[in-house]
Amino acid sequence: MRLEPKPRPSRVMLVVYPLGAVAATVLIASLLVMTSGASPLFVFWLVLKGAAGSQFALLETLTRATPLIFTGLAVAVAFRARLWNIGAEAQLYVGGIVTVVLGTGLLPLPAPILIPVIMLATILAGGLVLLGPAILKTRFGVDEVVTTLLLNFVVLLFVSMLLEGVLKDPMGLGWPQSQMVSADARLPRIVEGRRLHYGFVIALVAAFAVWFVMKKTTLGYEMRAVGANAEAARFAGIPVNAVLMKTALISGGLAALGGFSEVAGLKGNLTLDLSSGFGYTGIVVAMLAMLNPLGVVAAAIFVAGIFVGADAMSRAAGVPSYIAEVMVATALLTMVTAIMLSRYSVRWR
Repeated sequence: MRLEPKPRPSRVMLVVYPLGAVAATVLIASLLVMTSGASPLFVFWLVLKGAAGSQFALLETLTRATPLIFTGLAVAVAFRARLWNIGAEAQLYVGGIVTVVLGTGLLPLPAPILIPVIMLATILAGGLVLLGPAILKTRFGVDEVVTTLLLNFVVLLFVSMLLEGVLKDPMGLGWPQSQMVSADARLPRIVEGRRLHYGFVIALVAAFAVWFVMKKTTLGYEMRAVGANAEAARFAGIPVNAVLMKTALISGGLAALGGFSEVAGLKGNLTLDLSSGFGYTGIVVAMLAMLNPLGVVAAAIFVAGIFVGADAMSRAAGVPSYIAEVMVATALLTMVTAIMLSRYSVRWR
């Protein structure tokens, strides 16, 4: 058996195969639900109701989707140029570190100035975190999958050291956490009394900005060309290494904005559990969106809805909420298979 690229993938198949992937995910999840003795239709209804059945549920889903949009965009940008960024988790935490350092009194500025300054600083810091693996890849041929993955653990240990040291809240109750950022460094809530904050709006703007760059600018064309065939792009005069450096800065900066939004918009301080795997889940989001920046928004809301809805479903139906993680993992596997089948023909001889 071998795979042969299709000279011109059918537009119909580019739609049919992903829909088939969604159907396969629902079927597999249904079988798992049935083994627990519950009705799949009832369980899926509870998931949908828990994710969007009320204003509270919908706003919680959008809140959960906010960091996933940032990490999904980070992965989509990097993967489009074939820079395999598996370190969005590390970049997100670096964004949280910078937000706390600058937002707890280091810069005595009013909110209209302080918040943009912190955002720019987090973008730069996150970009620099990914720039290192990108340089190792282009200069020495070091696999960026390994370096970015290992950086996740390095940065998390670094955060632990900071929270036990210079960033530790002296008024804390024993749990390692930083001081709260000042009121001027906080993102306001979109709906009073709810958790959804303006980080969601920033995420939507970022998604549109990334789409514009990818589709309408020279840099976006160069990134797509490098991702399609780096050698051909180099032969055509595109500075491949420079494009990868720019891609790294953009991708890392987007992931770091996820950390900024979680600290400045939701939690108010830095803790070891700032992320519940947002960096890794961003890979799933990007693949479900087929690396489309606008599709990332829909995919992030979909994945967030599964997690939020599964929590509510678990309490009502007695089905373990781990079914959400199974559904997300299955969706990733089926979507990758769908993308492969839409672009490649399987030859048995």
